[in-house]
Amino acid sequence: MRFPIIASAVLLGVSSSCLHCSAFVIPKSCFEDHSARRTGPTRTPLLISKTDASNIEAVLPSNDDYEGEDISKTDFVVCGGGPAGLLSAIMLANKFPNQKVKLYDRLQPPPKPTDEDAWSDVARFYLIGLGSRGQRALESYNVLNEVDKFSVKVIGRKDWAPDAEEGVERIFDDRKVQTIVMPRDKLVGVLHEHILQNYNNNQIELNHGYEIQPVNFEYSTTQDGTSNRVLLRASQCSPAVSNVAASEEKTAQEQQEDVLCDTQNSTLISAQLLIAADGTVRTIANAIQAKDEQEKKSSIFGKRPLQVKRFPDDNRRIYKTIPMTLPPDWRGDVNYSARSKSSRVVFDALPANDQNQYCGVLLLRETDELAKPNTDPAALRRELDESLPQFSAIVDDEVVATVAKKPPSYLPGFRYVGPRLHEGDNTIILGDCAHTVKPYFGLGANSALEDVRILGDIIDETDTLSDAVRKFSKTRAIEAKKLVTISRELDRPGGLGFITFILPIILDAIFHKSFPKVFSPNVITMLQRDDLTFKQVARKKRMDRLAQVGILVGSGYGMVAGTKFVLKSIAKALGRKTSTVTAGIGAAMVGIILLQKLLPFLVPGLAPADVMTRTDTPGKS
Repeated sequence: MRFPIIASAVLLGVSSSCLHCSAFVIPKSCFEDHSARRTGPTRTPLLISKTDASNIEAVLPSNDDYEGEDISKTDFVVCGGGPAGLLSAIMLANKFPNQKVKLYDRLQPPPKPTDEDAWSDVARFYLIGLGSRGQRALESYNVLNEVDKFSVKVIGRKDWAPDAEEGVERIFDDRKVQTIVMPRDKLVGVLHEHILQNYNNNQIELNHGYEIQPVNFEYSTTQDGTSNRVLLRASQCSPAVSNVAASEEKTAQEQQEDVLCDTQNSTLISAQLLIAADGTVRTIANAIQAKDEQEKKSSIFGKRPLQVKRFPDDNRRIYKTIPMTLPPDWRGDVNYSARSKSSRVVFDALPANDQNQYCGVLLLRETDELAKPNTDPAALRRELDESLPQFSAIVDDEVVATVAKKPPSYLPGFRYVGPRLHEGDNTIILGDCAHTVKPYFGLGANSALEDVRILGDIIDETDTLSDAVRKFSKTRAIEAKKLVTISRELDRPGGLGFITFILPIILDAIFHKSFPKVFSPNVITMLQRDDLTFKQVARKKRMDRLAQVGILVGSGYGMVAGTKFVLKSIAKALGRKTSTVTAGIGAAMVGIILLQKLLPFLVPGLAPADVMTRTDTPGKS
C-alpha cells in the first residue's frame, strides 16, 4: 500500500499545470525544479569544494578580514543566475533604470536558445512547466513572448490505468492559461540573452564563475552609521574544475547542498540591496542563520532566529529519465503517463520540443534492482514490456541500455526559510532559496518567478527599499511556509498519504460537483490560481474540510437515527412526529447518495491519477 500512493502522485502532471517543474535534482536529465541545486548540471559548475552546514560560521568573516581592502560600490547585487535570479535583475533594471545591477552565478553562461546543436540531445536537459503564476511574472517584465518562442504548449494529458489497452485523454480547453514546457536551462538562456540584447553593462552586469559570501549585513558607509549597506565578498571560482563531467558529479540529494567555491581571487562589494536567489545552496540564508544562532547564544532576548526548516523525507524515491520520439499519430501537445498494477514503475513524459521528441521519467522504489546503476538492460526491457508496453514499443534497445546504465537521481526534500525572508534593510531571500518543494504540482519554478513579480509590485507600493524589503518578507514568509507544508501533505506515504491527499481529492470532487457554489475544487487546482495566495488556499480548504466532515458525520448520524426511528415506527405505529420521520429519512438519503458517489473510489491501490481521471477535474490555470 505504501508505494502505490507515493509513486503514482507523479501522474497528476500537467493536469495541475506542470509535473516536471518544481524540484528535480538531475544529472543530465529531463526534469527538475527550476533552481534546485543540480547534481550533474547541464551548465558546467565552476566549483568543487563543500562546506559543512554545521560549520557555516566559517563563511562569516570578521571585520578584521577586510580592513585595508578596497571596497567597490554598486546599487544592487543578485546572488544566483537561475530563472528567479535573472528575472530579479531584469525587474531591478526596469524599476531603477539609472542604477546598476550586478548578478553573480557559479555556473558558466547557458547556451543560446537558438543553438540547435546544444539542445539537440533532449535527454540532457530537464523540463519545467510554467503555468499562470510563472507566465504572469514573465509577462510583467516583457519576456513572456520571447520565452514562448522556445517552449511547447501542453493542452492536456493522456493516462493509462494499469493493464489498460487504451489511455484516457483529457484536453483542458477551459483553462485561462495553457502550460508551456521547455528545458530549464533554455529558460535561463532566453533570460540571459534578453539581458544581453536589452541592457548594457552599466545596467546589468553578468558575472559567471563567482561565489558570493556575506561579510556584513549592516555595513556603515558613514561615521554616524546612518547609511547602511550590505558588504559582500565576490570570489572567482577555480577554473580547474570547469570541465568536470556530469558523470563525475554526486547524485544523492543530501550531497548537493551547501556547496561553496574553491576560490581564487576575491573583491569586496557594498550594495544597497542583495537578493539571494541561489536555490538550495542557500549561501546567504545559511550565513544569516549562523549569524542569528550566534546572537541568540549571546542574548536571552531578541528577534526569532532565521532558520532553514528541513523536513525529513519519509517518501523517498528515485528516478531515471528516458528520451523518446513519438509515432506520427501520437499527439505532441499532451502529458503522457502510465503505471504498473503494483506501481513498481510509474512513467510520465512531457514534450521536449515541437518535433514530437519527448522526455520521460521512470519513477522507482529506491530498493528496486532497476533503480541501481549498471542494471541488466534485458531486465529493464522485460519490465517495460510488461508494465509500459505502449512506451516500450517506441524505445529502442540502445536507449534502454543507456537508461539501465544510469545512476539513480533523487528528488529534493521539502525546505523553507522562516520566520522571515530578510536580514536588516538590505537583504531579501526568494525563490527556491526561500522554499523548495517536490516537482509534482507546478509550484517550484512558478512560485519562484512569482516571488520576483510580487517584489517588484511591493517596490512600486513602498516609499523606500527598506520598507519594500520588510514588506516583502512579511508577505512572502508565510507564503513560503504554506507552500511547503501544503505540498508536503500531498507527498506523504502509505495510509497517511491516503488521508492527507487521495481522500481529500475524492471529497472535493464529490462536493464541488454537487455544490459548486459552496465547495471549491481540489487543492491542486486551487494552487494553480494566481489570484489566490497559498495562505488563502490553505484557509479555504480548511473550511471546506470542516464542512465536509460535518455533513458526513451528520449524514451518518441521520442514517442511524432514521433507521432506528423507522423500526420504532413500525413497532409503535407512528409514535413520533411526521417532521422527525422526514428529517431522519432525508438525512439517511443524503448519506446513501454520498456513499454511492464514494463507492467508485473505494478501490485498493487507487492512485491520484486514477482519482483525477474518474472525477474529471483537470482544474484551471
